[in-house]
Amino acid sequence: KRAKLTPADVDYINAHGTSTMADTIELGAVERLVGNAASKISMSSTKSSIGHLLGAAGAAEAIFSILAIRDNIAPATINLDNPERETAIHRVP
Repeated sequence: KRAKLTPADVDYINAHGTSTMADTIELGAVERLVGNAASKISMSSTKSSIGHLLGAAGAAEAIFSILAIRDNIAPATINLDNPERETAIHRVP
């Protein structure tokens, strides 16, 4: 709220994405948060490429996100062959 950003200002979300039931819950929460802006947003999980680094996960994902902004490219979610459900959010394959 303090940044005065709206869902329409969001281009990319780096999801937690650990290939568990929580992924569906996370996707639903993001859809509720962004509403009609969902079709404009790309979402991926870098954990599919580097694994869950536990205490270092936040730093590694921040670096991936910064590079995504700098290079204007979202990192892929590898092995996302059968998404559990459809969504308007662009899941980066």
